[in-house]
Amino acid sequence: MLKVTSVDGTAIAYERYGELGADPLIVVGGATCDRAKTRALAEGLGAHLSVVNYDRRGRGDSGDASRYAVEREVEDIAALVNDLGADVILYGHSSGAALVLHAAAGVPARAIVLHEPPFGADTDEDRQEARDYAEALTALLAEDRRDDAVALFFQTTGVPAEAVAELRHEPWWADVVALAPTLAYDSAVMGDRSRGGTLPVEVAARVSVPALVLSGGDSPGWMIEVARAAAVALPQGTHRVLPGEGHVPSPQTLAPVLTDFIARRCTGAVLGPVGPRAWRGWDDIASVFQQPTGPGWAVDRLPTVD
Repeated sequence: MLKVTSVDGTAIAYERYGELGADPLIVVGGATCDRAKTRALAEGLGAHLSVVNYDRRGRGDSGDASRYAVEREVEDIAALVNDLGADVILYGHSSGAALVLHAAAGVPARAIVLHEPPFGADTDEDRQEARDYAEALTALLAEDRRDDAVALFFQTTGVPAEAVAELRHEPWWADVVALAPTLAYDSAVMGDRSRGGTLPVEVAARVSVPALVLSGGDSPGWMIEVARAAAVALPQGTHRVLPGEGHVPSPQTLAPVLTDFIARRCTGAVLGPVGPRAWRGWDDIASVFQQPTGPGWAVDRLPTVD
């Protein structure tokens, strides 16, 4: 484990995989994820790329500050980039993709990859739903009701209430509850209160580097449409659908897509084929937590399952 100090003095922990001399890909995880949860993905990609896997502030072995701001997380990524001393590619998954979008507008990066940023539709109903979630989450965390905050998060992603009640008895639940305060960080990154969770088009317009936006072919239609909109908003954006994939990616599918994108740097050439992986419904959510070290992606704002 390595550490770098961010601008405000917060220590940020990270680890490296793959060829150290190559330009690194920094993995930025989403809600409820620390680097232990993203380690299997980083290791899998490390067979093909140089990969940096880090704990966002307030998670794992990284420190935190008394007050949060999205700008502090951007500074954390900038500190990593400076410490690595190389051209980097930023890969963000889910709400981590939203953080990468903010970072790319100011942090030097060779390219960015946004994997299913879960921005909401630009409707009154969806904006209000995002603001209501932010308000409820803030109230629960203010009362230190971390267990209930995690339950609220899962219900907001579409997990039925009865399923959440069962999840509370899973062995990994306590680990997720420990990360509950960072749910507010992801909510801020998503702009739930400030923009109603919608795509920050003005931020995307300032990103000057090549950008690949990924969707799973088995993901809900609204999520694919949001990814398409993000690609359109990015000056050098390209959208790609991964057949047979849902919200939770597999290294076997991602590796050839990422290596091809990095090699071509969004030249507009046709990307190579990827292999299918069947969507396994809520089993994908369980897989995030059943093993402490992988495969490790939380699910943000998935559709309600009947």
